[in-house]
Amino acid sequence: MALATSWWGPIDYVIGILWIGALLWFGANYMKWTTTNFVVTNERVISRTGVVSKEGIEIPLDRINTVFFNQSIFERMIGAGDLGIESAGEGGRQEFSNIRKPSLIQNEIYRQVEGLEDRRLDRLGRAAAGIGAAGSAELSIPEQIEKLDQLRRQGVVTEEEFQAKKRDLLDRM
Repeated sequence: MALATSWWGPIDYVIGILWIGALLWFGANYMKWTTTNFVVTNERVISRTGVVSKEGIEIPLDRINTVFFNQSIFERMIGAGDLGIESAGEGGRQEFSNIRKPSLIQNEIYRQVEGLEDRRLDRLGRAAAGIGAAGSAELSIPEQIEKLDQLRRQGVVTEEEFQAKKRDLLDRM
């Protein structure tokens, strides 16, 4: 009597190897995801990732031009997505994958950029008004414009900031 060969034996091995491969793939991606840090501060966006080797980037908020995100249907269900940042830096465009709640991160980045700009204009206004660390007396409007022009020539303020503050000062005359 001949022994019947069963195909289930080799198929069981293939299925077992596929299961082990899938678990290893999932475990590696999960480890990478849990060791990824994405932080938005009041001056920069910081990203650090890596299990064994580390990789990181810091993008100053004042160099960010555009922030965009993308979520597939599955990513929307689990609250993740991809985030892209276009900046005036060397890299130009940075992509960040599997970010938690990318739409909220996008809003927070824009909020922090606006806050940075407000703080800069506030410092600019104090510098133009002549209020230093010692709290010196307030300058006249022409003196404030001259002080503002000095700051522009030194590169402390941009031409656009200079023109905006100058218009503001001239409107007060």
